[in-house]
Amino acid sequence: MKLKLIATLISGATVSLSALAQSGPIRIGVVTPLSGTYAGIGQQVKWGLDMAAKEINTAGGVMGRQLELIYEDEEANPAVAVQKAEKLFQVGKVDFLTGTVNSGSTLAVGQVAERNNRLIATTVSFADSITADKCSPNVFRVNARAGMQSAALAEWMASTKPNANVFYLGPDYEMGRSTVAAFKSAAEGKGAKTVGEVFAPLDNKDYSPFFGQIRSARPAVIYTSVAGNDTVRLFTQMAEFGLSRNVQVVGASGTVTSQNLAAIGKAADGFVTGVGYSPSIDLPENKKFVTAFEAANKAKPDLYGADSYGVLFFYKAAVEQAKSTDTDKVRAAMRGIQWSTPQGVKTMRAGDHQAMQDMYAVRVNSGQFEIVGKVAANAAIGPDTCSKF
Repeated sequence: MKLKLIATLISGATVSLSALAQSGPIRIGVVTPLSGTYAGIGQQVKWGLDMAAKEINTAGGVMGRQLELIYEDEEANPAVAVQKAEKLFQVGKVDFLTGTVNSGSTLAVGQVAERNNRLIATTVSFADSITADKCSPNVFRVNARAGMQSAALAEWMASTKPNANVFYLGPDYEMGRSTVAAFKSAAEGKGAKTVGEVFAPLDNKDYSPFFGQIRSARPAVIYTSVAGNDTVRLFTQMAEFGLSRNVQVVGASGTVTSQNLAAIGKAADGFVTGVGYSPSIDLPENKKFVTAFEAANKAKPDLYGADSYGVLFFYKAAVEQAKSTDTDKVRAAMRGIQWSTPQGVKTMRAGDHQAMQDMYAVRVNSGQFEIVGKVAANAAIGPDTCSKF
């Protein structure tokens, strides 16, 4: 009789704990750089997430549960990101994780997510490998990868600078090398010729030692994938040394954004990039988003802010479809799901966990971004090469 009573009590406690886990706030860990050279990117990530969480919570939450965001500063350092992610999973007991910026951080935290049987979605990292040869069943990407950015930019360059000589300058880590490789492949596929490449340290202060090599190569186009404060230093120094005169400068999505444009100033004029988001996208949902974002943050959104805003609606849609926050059920719901974003409706490709979306070529003109080309989602995304799940 006593054993039966104990068993009943234990069973009841288990049910109560399970019910509590599915009725309290949904906790989302955010591992993102809040200090260092990528702090500006982390600021956009935070603005986008905070805005989406407020909207969702005001509207009743997700299945009646409020969203709770828990931030940790990863300093754009993979080793720090791993420590912070482990803390959020083990101590913070978060249901889901997002925010990683550095592609190396996303890859490393993806392994932590697998060990903890939790899910992570990046809204920033570009490296193709994240959803290709280093793909993970627990990692999703809601932003455009390097190859997708390159498709739009290479299409524009082929029509305006056919068969151009191109020199590449990237930051020396996973994202920098991946974006250079992706654009080089796309550009050469449309007739461009590579005349040299160099990789500078992250948070580099002086780019002038590379300028002699670039000059001697006599490029018509310079491609770069530096980001954050590194872009400010590179573009300022190229202008001071006359390197960008009579040369078309192009680059990755995160090179020039609304976050660093003011600091770059006139040195950014004429720069062209391939992006999955621009404040000038002419859609009702984007106009509404831009107005609300500026009102809340006194700044324009960039691709990081827009995709970080959108990721919470991706998670919301999956949880509501799964009718649970259970990892296995939500993962299954995420594969192939569609959800609304400022860019319009996106689809999560089931095979590699890469979001599909239209891509744009965007040029900086007198401190403003203007769309100068477009490639449809199906043409931009490229083949699914993930073979791990």
